[in-house]
Parts: sequence; C-alpha cells; structure tokens
Amino acid sequence: MKYFNSILILLVIVLSHTSCEESKRVNNTDVVTVYQCPMKCEGKKTYHASQSCPICNMDLKLVENQTSKEVSDNEISDESIFNLTTNWTTEEGETIQLKNLKGKTLVMVMIYTTCKAACPRLVADMRNIESKIPENSLGNLQFILVSIDPETDTPKRLKEFAKENFMDKKHWTFLQGTVSGVREFANVLAVKYKQISPMDFSHSNIISVFNTQGELIHQQEGLGVDNKETVQTILELTK
Repeated sequence: MKYFNSILILLVIVLSHTSCEESKRVNNTDVVTVYQCPMKCEGKKTYHASQSCPICNMDLKLVENQTSKEVSDNEISDESIFNLTTNWTTEEGETIQLKNLKGKTLVMVMIYTTCKAACPRLVADMRNIESKIPENSLGNLQFILVSIDPETDTPKRLKEFAKENFMDKKHWTFLQGTVSGVREFANVLAVKYKQISPMDFSHSNIISVFNTQGELIHQQEGLGVDNKETVQTILELTK
C-alpha cells in the first residue's frame, strides 16, 4: 500500500510539473513584450527588449504585451513605400517592385544622367556617404538612384552611368520607371521636378533614408551639405 501511495504521489508531481511547463511554453509562444520609441522615430517599428532608440537615444516605452502574430516582422505599415505597386526596371534589365528591396536599409535619390549641374553633386554626395559606411555594414544597405527621365535613362544608359561613376557594385541599384510611376514616387519623397527643355529638368536635391520596412526615417536636403546626421542614421539602422 505504501508503495502504491508513493507511486501515486510521484505521478501527481510529474503531471503538475508538466502542466506548468506546458503553460509557460504556451504563454511564451503566444505573448510578446513590445517596446517602441515614444517619438516613433522608426514609424511603427517595435522591439522585444527594453533599450534606447537607435535614432534619438530615448528609452523605449513599453507599449503592451501582444501576441506574436500582432508584431510580425512581415507586416508593412501604411507609411511604407512597399505599398506602391509600380513596376521598375533596374540597370540590369530586371523588373522589380519596391517591395523587393525589403529587408535592407535604403538610401535613395532622384537624378537624371544627362544632368550637368545638380546631379553630379548628388552623385558625389551619395558616394561620400558610402565612403563613411564600414564594409561590413554595406551588405545590409542598398543605394538606389531613381531616374526622373525614364525616356532617356534606359537600363543600358543607367548601367553605363553606373560604371562611369564607379557605382556598379552590388549595393548600388539604378531604377527606370514609367512617367506616372516616377511622378508618384517623387510625391512620396516630396521631390519636385519639372522638365524645362527636352534634355533638362529642374528638381529638388534630396537624399532619403528608409528603414528595412520601407518607412522614411531621414532626409538630407541640399548639395554638398554636412552628411553627419545622414551617416549616423544609416549606421544605426544597419547595426
């Protein structure tokens, strides 16, 4: 009888422990602690640990406990450029959509290859930014140059331009779109441009930085300006 009672007690203990562990497993699987920058520097991006915002260095704020489904990294916010469905052609002749760039920090500028005034300076600014990024961070980064003159800037012309300006490595991409697609994207970036002759445009001089979810984080406006803040933003996003 004592032997039977001992076995019964041991069985109860084992079952109780198993039930407790199963409960913990379910809870750990279904519920995630979520933190977010109070200034929302990175849009709706969240973290699962208490730390400082990589952009403004403020302490992240506990949002709430959410299920893992609610904080899925696959979600795209309403502010993401990946919601745009226009097709683009790269300098390699590949057709892509902006969502194909998801997963990398993006540094974008709008230019046209026949420009003799502002665009060469913008290209120089992009290369200057590249020179300040450590080699081991370039794999998480993509520099994108979007043509505002899609009729002239064919993929072949864009590829020639890339080689001429030493911008033909894997972390450089040139895009040719449709006239309407270019206009739509320019509106998103707040870039204004106007054709003033068959081969000449007036345009804004803006370099934009997007996080891996396609949300605008930072913009640098002007030519030859101090890019310290732009570089710092990129370094924080590519950690």
